[in-house]
Amino acid sequence: MDNPKCTYNIKAILQLKRVPTMQVLLVVYSYHHHNTEKIAEVFAKVLDSQIKTPQQTDHEELEAYDIVGFGAGIDSGKHYKPLLDFADTLPQVTGKKAFIFSTSGVSNPNYRTKIHSALREKLQAKGYIILDEFNCHGFNTNSFLKYFGGMNKGRPNEEDLKLAEEFAQTLKQNL
Repeated sequence: MDNPKCTYNIKAILQLKRVPTMQVLLVVYSYHHHNTEKIAEVFAKVLDSQIKTPQQTDHEELEAYDIVGFGAGIDSGKHYKPLLDFADTLPQVTGKKAFIFSTSGVSNPNYRTKIHSALREKLQAKGYIILDEFNCHGFNTNSFLKYFGGMNKGRPNEEDLKLAEEFAQTLKQNL
C-alpha cells in the first residue's frame, strides 16, 4: 500500500533538486558556407538555447536571456559586418553576460584575441561581461582562395565540433 506522506516527501525532495535553467540566446550571422552556424548548433544543443540571426533578434527580447552568445564568420580580420552593426545598435546594459565565437581561415589563440577585438570592444562598451571566446577553422573560399578550391575544406570537422561541445559544456558548468 502506498504511503501518501512518503510520496509527498519524495516529490518535495525532487522539487528541491530542480535547478532553474539559464536562458541562453545565440545571435549568429553565418551565410557563406554556414561554418559558424554548425558551431552554433552544437552550442544550442548543449546549452538548450535558441539560434537567431541579428535580423530576427529584437533588442527588447534580449532582456529575457541570462546569457547571449554572439557569433559570425571572420572577414578581413573581424566578425562579419551584420553582427558588428547589430552590436552597435544594442542598448546599454549592466553586467549582462555574453560570449563570443567565430570560424575563420586562420585559427590560434593570439589570432582569436585580435579578430574578436572589434566585437568584444563594442559589447563591453554596451555593458556586457564577456565570459569566454571560441574560434575554430572554417572552410574559406573568399577572395583569391576560390580559384584554388579554398582552404580548410571540410572544416569545421568532427574534432572542431567536439571542441565546440567541450567549450559549451565548460561554459555551462561555470554558470
